[in-house]
Amino acid sequence: MDADDKWGAHAVCRTADPEELFVEGATQNSAKALCTGCPVRTECLAHALDRRIEHGVWGGMTERERRALLRRRPTVTSWRRLLEAARTAYDRQARPFDDGRGAAAG
Repeated sequence: MDADDKWGAHAVCRTADPEELFVEGATQNSAKALCTGCPVRTECLAHALDRRIEHGVWGGMTERERRALLRRRPTVTSWRRLLEAARTAYDRQARPFDDGRGAAAG
């Protein structure tokens, strides 16, 4: 595991039975529900997209959903950078009065 993969230690699914994450059909919804609220969901999804992992639920997406996303965005060279930038932009928008030090400006 390289430095970029240390997120796995914080994953909600780290103690789950792998058989629960590598399922097919409607059972995938249960696996996806495990991802809800996971603190490293973005990192997990980026890992699967960047490595073109074909099986299992990663970051709340099934293999079919990931394949569709990869087809829609074939020019993305780093999903990790793209998703982290999107999360940063979202966080800034969600906290427009934050001065960057954790305190609201005003």
